[in-house]
Amino acid sequence: MYKICFYVPESHLESVKEAMFAAGAGRVGDYSRCCWQVLGQGQFMPGSAAKPFVGDCGCLEQVAEYRVEMVCADESVRDVVAAFRRTHPYEEPAYDVLLCEDF
Repeated sequence: MYKICFYVPESHLESVKEAMFAAGAGRVGDYSRCCWQVLGQGQFMPGSAAKPFVGDCGCLEQVAEYRVEMVCADESVRDVVAAFRRTHPYEEPAYDVLLCEDF
């Protein structure tokens, strides 16, 4: 089992989650579409060669973003990450994939 954590602007929150759920994420026992999310603020400064979804190159940008966490079975993790990258609007989205041990 893996836990995937990512940051996404509100405009794409539901579409990214839906794509990841469809690829196999968010299943815990007899439950589906499970995740945790909280609103926060991210910041970044696009370099001169970047093509930012939000903001301008060379300017510090602060954006309201959701931090979302969901689990994923081993056999689905590559498809889930691919779905995430395909639907996320950012050129370089921030995310973590962590292996979860069952004790």
